[in-house]
Amino acid sequence: MTRPPFPPPTSEDIAAVSAQLGRPARDVAGIAARCVCGAPTVVATAPRLSDGTPFPTLYYLTHPAATAAISHLEATQVMNEYNQLLADDPDLRERYRAAHESFLADRESLGIVPEIAGISSGGMPERVKCLHALAAHALAAGPGVNPIGDLALERCSWSPAVCACAPAAGPGAGAAATETSTARPAGS
Repeated sequence: MTRPPFPPPTSEDIAAVSAQLGRPARDVAGIAARCVCGAPTVVATAPRLSDGTPFPTLYYLTHPAATAAISHLEATQVMNEYNQLLADDPDLRERYRAAHESFLADRESLGIVPEIAGISSGGMPERVKCLHALAAHALAAGPGVNPIGDLALERCSWSPAVCACAPAAGPGAGAAATETSTARPAGS
């Protein structure tokens, strides 16, 4: 997990992210979270793209296995449950609002874009709209910062503590699943 300022992404990082996305990566400010094997999991994107477009989604989930697991979770309609939790639990609402403020501070440290001032991502701070964005923020910021992102990561079938990267092409290439105690454990 990494928060701004980010080390500049390497050409290998950009190539890996482009392969994960199936398109050229654009305006990557840094790698905000990595798989236990070192592959990018979350990129941080500049708040204004090079073509001038404002881009509110600072943290972007790129890891294919993580993205698929969160997509599957979204398909179960869990966002309705999380929205109800927000409506019923004042403490959760306050922690979610704090996550929104944390997200805005991180993004504004990379540049202030008036067109997106006060707008974060994933529906923060009022509702749950995109679990991909919330899980990406949770992975970048670490456990306890984004409570809904944490809930999604706990509930999805992917774990940041286990490598689920596609094996590299070529004979004998690819690594076995790897676990590490330094990665964010599932369920935290």
